[in-house]
This record gives sequence, C-alpha cells and structure tokens, in this order.
Amino acid sequence: MSVPNDHSSTPPRNRALQSLSSLIFLSRWLQAPLYLGLIVAQAVYVYHFMVELWHLVIKTTSIQETEIMLVVLGLIDVVMIANLLVMVIVGGYETFVSRLNLQDHPDQPEWLSHVNAGVLKVKLAMALIGISSIHLLKSFINAEKLTDKVMMWQVIIHVTFVLSAVLLAYIDRLVAPPKAGH
Repeated sequence: MSVPNDHSSTPPRNRALQSLSSLIFLSRWLQAPLYLGLIVAQAVYVYHFMVELWHLVIKTTSIQETEIMLVVLGLIDVVMIANLLVMVIVGGYETFVSRLNLQDHPDQPEWLSHVNAGVLKVKLAMALIGISSIHLLKSFINAEKLTDKVMMWQVIIHVTFVLSAVLLAYIDRLVAPPKAGH
C-alpha cells in the first residue's frame, strides 16, 4: 500500500525547487507551436511543388532540356527541404517535447527509434549538404548567367557545409561511440 504524498512534511525550499523543476520541464511544450508552424511551412512547400510541377507539365512541348533539368532540380530541392522539415518536426518533437508512441506502427521511420540530439544534428547537416548540392548543380547548369564570384562563394559555402557535417559526425562519434554490434 502506498502512502499519499503529504507536502506538509516537505520543507518549503524543497517544494519551491520541485515546483520550479516541474515548470522548467513543462516549458518544453512551448516548442509544440513551433513544430505546428513547421507543418504549415511544409504545406506551403507542397503547394509550391504542385504549382511548379503544373507549370512543367503545361510547358512540356515547348521547354528546352536545360530548363526541364532546372525545374526538376527545383522540384528535388523542394522535396529535400520537405524531408528536412519532417526530420526537424518528427525528430525534434520526439527528442525535445514528447514521445510519439509509434511502436509497431508500420510507417515509423527506422531512424526514429534511435534519434537523439546528436543523431538529429548529423542528419540535418547531411540534408543541408544535399540541398546545397542541388543548388550548386543548378548554378553549374546556369553558370553563364552567374558571375565567377557568385559561383566561388556557392562552392565555399557548400564545402563549409560538408566540413561542418564531417566535424559534427566526428564529434558525435567521440561523445557517444557506437555500441558493440552496431
């Protein structure tokens, strides 16, 4: 039989610390509206994707191959950004707000079962590299319309993303080495 929690025997300082701890822990729910806002942003990307796809379909008979490539790369870019949003929304909510309780759900992403802040950072960095790669490829296809200085800075930014991702992965590996058998 358990004894009811009688706060009358708890010193006031301990009750105050317990209340402060509870308030701080509850504050994580302030992030929930941010994740809902990202879902709205994702809906905007879906709309943008559909508009661009429709424009591509309408122009099918009159469009040049280079323009098709640029539009398709733009569509891929939107998809990659949407994937990034899903990682941030699902992974961030699961890591920082509350469990999603998706055990045995057939659509649960494989990576969600072992997500933590370090894994999420590395995954986000990799997604940024992918997005940056698409932008860089679009720039190379459109190189005649860009200055050498613009191209140089895009390459520098992309290399910075790559180096940052490598360093994040390395630091994550140092902080939390893989368990035996993984």
